[in-house]
Amino acid sequence: MKPDSTPVEIELTETGYLRIARETANTYFPADSLIADCRADELWLVPLVGPESGGLLLKQRNAAGDRSTLIWQALPSNAPTGVRPATWDPDHAALRVDLRNREGHECEK
Repeated sequence: MKPDSTPVEIELTETGYLRIARETANTYFPADSLIADCRADELWLVPLVGPESGGLLLKQRNAAGDRSTLIWQALPSNAPTGVRPATWDPDHAALRVDLRNREGHECEK
């Protein structure tokens, strides 16, 4: 499936993990590797060609094929946890995750 701008959801856990459903991972991160970059009120997840490019590796976390990776180092200290909305940005080839808290304030670095 080709990435499009249909909103998806990812999860950021309290223990610093990024969790991605199997279908979302297969669509946006087919090589199971990515880089994470926090930009103001968003976390940009950029797919890589493969693990030889470095970055973070997505590991299968259950029989359903969902993926996860430890990502706390790329997050601001007050990043919200839980299920977060994300949208594919074709101009930057990145899945952009909204990190604004419920009141709309940006995260602090």
